[in-house]
Amino acid sequence: MSRNLSGNVAIDGPAGAGKSTAARLLAQKLGFLYIDTGAMYRALTWKALQQGVNLTEAEQLAALAAKTSITLENTAAGEIRVFCDHRDITAAIRQEEVSRGVSAVARVPEVRRRLVAIQRHLAAINRVVMDGRDIGTNVLPDAPYKFFLTASLEERSRRRCQELAASGQQVDLETVKAEIRRRDALDSRREVDPLRPAPDAIIIDTSNLTVDEVAGKILDLIQSGSCNEAGGKR
Repeated sequence: MSRNLSGNVAIDGPAGAGKSTAARLLAQKLGFLYIDTGAMYRALTWKALQQGVNLTEAEQLAALAAKTSITLENTAAGEIRVFCDHRDITAAIRQEEVSRGVSAVARVPEVRRRLVAIQRHLAAINRVVMDGRDIGTNVLPDAPYKFFLTASLEERSRRRCQELAASGQQVDLETVKAEIRRRDALDSRREVDPLRPAPDAIIIDTSNLTVDEVAGKILDLIQSGSCNEAGGKR
């Protein structure tokens, strides 16, 4: 299948829509490199918190981004490891404190320019499935396969609670729901590269779909040639 694809796959969507898990599974099916751009912003947020950098100080965050090495590694088991300055911080970036701060870091223009340059370079030298908030609109606007995943706030909150519980963190559902609602607002209203579907993206509501079903649906749409048509809801 991968030999027949003419380009990269861009997957966008809000927190909890299931895009990272589905994108990782899709990359495995295609034999592509999976790039979780959100993990890159989380890694910088984690480092800023570790060093006591004020997340509202754009200049400090820009300076930190300029001297930080962030790399992603796809494992044979299909997992992704995240390294910041050569330190494995895969688990650390999923902490709630990082989740609360990442939107503030991601809206700094210089931070975005730094990380987007890395993301575009990876896409230029590999065939990739890349997910994030602005992949189809900004990072890879010429990608022939664009998808925007969404789900109800209730379902996204439930998934996030499950994810936190699996990592040993216990958080109240209503607290998680309020945090996701806040992140949605920050991501969609930021001045630089806001969260929104690309005009030619296919929108998929994942509320009642399993991860396997989402990845399978995307693969079917790619194989059927539907991505060459105008975007819309599926």
